[in-house]
Amino acid sequence: MKKKKNYTKTINRIEKIRAKNNKNWMNLLRLAFKLDPKNASKIMREINYNDKEISSLLKNLIN
Repeated sequence: MKKKKNYTKTINRIEKIRAKNNKNWMNLLRLAFKLDPKNASKIMREINYNDKEISSLLKNLIN
């Protein structure tokens, strides 16, 4: 019989790393809008468009 992997431990590690990265990402976002709101807005619009496209592709995978 195969040994069951401990997914919880790995998922918890990923969660901690993502939390740190999300904080850094938000700090970068604040800085961008503080220094150059017009260009930051353009970049965020592109990121949002790409995120929506990724979400649509993911829906195809899970449905």
